[in-house]
Amino acid sequence: MKIKELRILASDDLAQKEKNLKKDLFDLRYQRKIGRVEKPSQFKQIKRTVARILTILNERAKENDRKS
Repeated sequence: MKIKELRILASDDLAQKEKNLKKDLFDLRYQRKIGRVEKPSQFKQIKRTVARILTILNERAKENDRKS
């Protein structure tokens, strides 16, 4: 997903999406151990999306701290 699409989502939705992506990453790692990963490029895409989500969540947390 692109950063613009992620910024539209609420914080709760982002946290849920992060949880789902981490589960997908775990499943991909398991498939790698078995030796049948169809799209190895998904590792990179999922990791980057998780990093984007965490960045947005951290930005929002810092913004809320500044307002308080």
